[in-house]
Amino acid sequence: MWTARGLAEALEQDRSHFLVGWQDKEIAGFISGRQVLDEGEILNLAVKPELRRKRVGEALVEELLEVFAKDRVVKVFLEVRESNTAAIAFYQRMNFRLTGKRPAYYKNPVEAALVLLRTEEVSASTG
Repeated sequence: MWTARGLAEALEQDRSHFLVGWQDKEIAGFISGRQVLDEGEILNLAVKPELRRKRVGEALVEELLEVFAKDRVVKVFLEVRESNTAAIAFYQRMNFRLTGKRPAYYKNPVEAALVLLRTEEVSASTG
């Protein structure tokens, strides 16, 4: 969960991205990410529970990946709770692959994070 200070600091970063998905006039979900050189990281993805499995999350991830592609990002990472099998399956469907594990990464409860990676090809015409 983001603190107000953490969110404010993230928004101040030059290469931070926050995208919001809308349904009618209500927020359906959001995604946040950041970029360092040619690597991107998905920091958070959230979709309203009643809108899950309706491609909102997929659309948000695809849009962030397009933003990264314009900046010539070639690797996109994310961490996910080891027990979050639904999220792991979702990201695997989006071509993210297991690349590592961070023991005791999460608190409340303490749990390992799986590190997932998606590599991108950058064409000469991108950017």
